[in-house]
Amino acid sequence: MRASKKAQPARRAAPSGTGLQGHVRPVPLRSQAEEALNAYFGTLNGHKPARLYELVMREVEMPLFKSVMDYADGNQSRAATILGINRGTLRKKLREYGLSG
Repeated sequence: MRASKKAQPARRAAPSGTGLQGHVRPVPLRSQAEEALNAYFGTLNGHKPARLYELVMREVEMPLFKSVMDYADGNQSRAATILGINRGTLRKKLREYGLSG
């Protein structure tokens, strides 16, 4: 007996990673982050990086919160649950990034 497969939600895939039969498979976020960091290091031209953690968090948090809020249709309680953070923390971050409505 064959197990039925659940329909997978549509995913936005990165241009790289074409699989068999022309299907595009999504590139894991970890791989995209590693690729971006390697590109960043490649542009330093001998300069030493500084405050990298702060830079990465600033670059990642804003689109993270925006995407989750869009996914949660603006529902902060739902977004906080998805993110695994307190709703007060979410509100603080939304204000910080100018995303509060």
